[in-house]
Amino acid sequence: MKRLLLVFPVLLGLLVCCVAAWFVFVSAPPAPDEPRWVHIYPGTTLNAVADSLHAQDLLRPRLAFTLPAKATGWGSQIKAGCYEFEERAPAYRILHRLRAGEQTTVRMTIPAGSRPEFVARSAARHMFFQPEDFLEALKDSMLATSLGLDTRRLFSYMLPDTYHFYCTADARSVVSRIKQEMDALFASGLGKLGAQHGLDKDEVISLAGIVEWETRVDEEKARVAGVYLNRLRKRWPLQADPTIQYALIELEGGKRRLYYTDYKLRHPYNTYLYRGFPPGPITNPGYASLKAAADPESHSYMFFVASPEGGHAFNVTLRGHNRDAARLRVYLRGRNRAD
Repeated sequence: MKRLLLVFPVLLGLLVCCVAAWFVFVSAPPAPDEPRWVHIYPGTTLNAVADSLHAQDLLRPRLAFTLPAKATGWGSQIKAGCYEFEERAPAYRILHRLRAGEQTTVRMTIPAGSRPEFVARSAARHMFFQPEDFLEALKDSMLATSLGLDTRRLFSYMLPDTYHFYCTADARSVVSRIKQEMDALFASGLGKLGAQHGLDKDEVISLAGIVEWETRVDEEKARVAGVYLNRLRKRWPLQADPTIQYALIELEGGKRRLYYTDYKLRHPYNTYLYRGFPPGPITNPGYASLKAAADPESHSYMFFVASPEGGHAFNVTLRGHNRDAARLRVYLRGRNRAD
């Protein structure tokens, strides 16, 4: 009897250890029906991490995670980051992954032809930094200088695309990486195309930004770029409406319909008054606009205007241009009456 009394606690202890080991090293909740994400911010406590995992049905029970985390000291070594869980995993494996910082990258989409504040919101959507941090990085003169630019041009190098970053990356490293992607694009051949037309990288990006805002029809972008290049070669003003819009954004905070008086606006970006390219790019152009600006269509067109059928009507002569402009006005008046 005494022997049984001595053996029973030992057996009970072994049983408890086996059950605990089962929950820690073997047992796991059913595989999630869709990927589950857990975001661990810097300074998050062990209990808060366990709460997040439990809320996503990744722990059963919570003690299977918190007890070994405290016993091993790994709980204080959990790395901040974004973690995606697609398969069932025991608590020990989850703890090991968080301790090792085996993050999952998140998608970041940079939209084309946008404004800095909109791009900042898109960039920060799945990141730990805020939109304001991204905007501050774009205004950081030291960062711009280290990248071979100034703050007026840095935003235009935010090449529209979908990127993958760890969500813990800071805004400055993100801006640097995206700028390097633009450099790589030019190094891959875009720069040589522009040089063949007498344009350097900054001029290609500046022209591409105008094309980006001028037309959404990819098939006519190179033709639009060709019109502007023809004007430059003949030493005409660019007379680009998007540059007037940019000036109004700086002065009024947003786009609006252009009026006759706007074309007389005394602003350095008014390409109706000042010849050549504006002082800097007006937006971050997408690939189609960049390709069009680097390799414009060769033609004799000097004018273009929106067409009622969509896209633009192109003309060599001012007379033809005025005819198409009048046709557009008639169409717009008819549409306004119908509305």
